[in-house]
Amino acid sequence: MQKKLLAKTIVACLAVGASSQAMAKDSVFVGHLADMSGPTAFVGKVYADGVRDSLAYINANGGIKGTQLEFETVDYAYKVPQAISNYKKWKSRKKMVAMQGWGTADTEALISFVAKDKTPVFSASYSGHLTDPTGKNPHTKKPAPYNFFYGASYSDSCRGLVQWAADDWKAKGGKGKPKFTHIGANHPYPNAPKAACAEYAEELGFDVQSPVVISMKPGDFKAQCLSLKSSGSHYGYIGNLGGSVQSLVKSCNTVGTKIQFMANIWGGDRKVFEAAGEGIKDYIFPTMTPFWTDAVPGMKLVREVSKMSDETGTKARTHHYMRGVCSAFFMKEAMEWAKDNGGITGKNIKQGMYAKKDWVPNGLEGVCLAANWTNEDHRGINQVNIYKGNYNGGDVQVEKVTQVTLKRRDDWLGY
Repeated sequence: MQKKLLAKTIVACLAVGASSQAMAKDSVFVGHLADMSGPTAFVGKVYADGVRDSLAYINANGGIKGTQLEFETVDYAYKVPQAISNYKKWKSRKKMVAMQGWGTADTEALISFVAKDKTPVFSASYSGHLTDPTGKNPHTKKPAPYNFFYGASYSDSCRGLVQWAADDWKAKGGKGKPKFTHIGANHPYPNAPKAACAEYAEELGFDVQSPVVISMKPGDFKAQCLSLKSSGSHYGYIGNLGGSVQSLVKSCNTVGTKIQFMANIWGGDRKVFEAAGEGIKDYIFPTMTPFWTDAVPGMKLVREVSKMSDETGTKARTHHYMRGVCSAFFMKEAMEWAKDNGGITGKNIKQGMYAKKDWVPNGLEGVCLAANWTNEDHRGINQVNIYKGNYNGGDVQVEKVTQVTLKRRDDWLGY
């Protein structure tokens, strides 16, 4: 009798052990690089919250058809060596199947690694250099078959802005060629669209001026503003973000520089307008999502996701947060496709990114723009929504100006 009980106990223990092992294996690891303390932390924290809340929400609601997402968020402080080190650690020790990334310098530095390892990276860098998966365009630095991002590229956003500027110049009765200047740090992020956008500006009839360099950090930029003033620039594209933008606006107001500022997607939001105060006037910037108070169907899901770190549901989120949500949910649905088509591997997730056309993640209608990725073109979004921000006596006002849809020109792929 005792032998039988012992045998049954051993069998039961083995069964529980096997079951626990199976459960332990029914998960995949996703790495998450974020800038919480470096020069882009002003928006890095916000975007990271959108990604983390989304991953937590996905796990709390069934995971990837039953498969849980193990994930780790690392503050790499915008340092490329630290990003590469963490990537290698996650790949070797955690068998990472996909990564949510952040900056341009580190994402571009990892292109060859992720291609070799077949690890899809969903970055918050929208560098045009990441959009050519085959390397067929001579402008492409490196083929980027495993790089994806949600939104129009920095190059396409800038092209959309100068297209708006060309129309604005005509509408205002401008005479001769309008002058255009790129403003930003000498760094991969602000530089990513510089050459591509300048070429398109010239194509549209702009007189392109020499770039004006300003630090990513806040500072006194009166000398640069005087340079803009003396050149007579009418339109300036700002490649920086956060405190640097605030310093630029204030410095230019101080020296009386009259210029139409147009920001990259990270350089325009309510926090910037509130901090810059009365200096913000008709500030043009692009978005890829609606705003927190907009009544669109997908905001119901965004608000539920937001409760993962804000139980009260009262914290207002910026559009940077919502882009983080979109990035995570596109990855989620690509993983679901992968699970149904051979398993959740990097290679299958990549194929999942090509499975749908005019794709909006389920439940995020009106929040995420319809995307189209193909194995020859990773420009998922070619639509740019352009807004105008003003600060009037303590009140931040944001209004939509226009929507620009960019052509998918072959010479713009990867550039």
